[in-house]
Amino acid sequence: MSNVPDELIYTAEHEYIAHTDDPSIVKIGITDYAQGELGDVVFIRLPKPGDRLDAHQAFGEIEAVKAVSELYTPISGEVVEVNNALDSDSGVVNRDPYGEGWMITLRMANPGDLNDLLSPTAYRSHIGE
Repeated sequence: MSNVPDELIYTAEHEYIAHTDDPSIVKIGITDYAQGELGDVVFIRLPKPGDRLDAHQAFGEIEAVKAVSELYTPISGEVVEVNNALDSDSGVVNRDPYGEGWMITLRMANPGDLNDLLSPTAYRSHIGE
């Protein structure tokens, strides 16, 4: 059974959004379910701070033993920070996807976009739990 924290928002593509201390900035990563499906993560390509992203745009790539997948931003905004620690230890995404395994922080262009995402209950249903 996957870990689906109640304080996060989710996408059908298995990304999560976490609120930060700044209400205009959110943290984005992949869910516990996603990392489990991918297997051991060996490489992650992320955007640069300052990059502007449109909702549903690929912002990077994650390579695992089983597959290579695109990473998609669920909402529009500007990349504020990337988790550079993943360059030297991409496996932290497997060990701690909701903590140290976050990928980017994004300054939201339209916070109302969050309303179009999945609640924890809806995400659990989406993954069959």
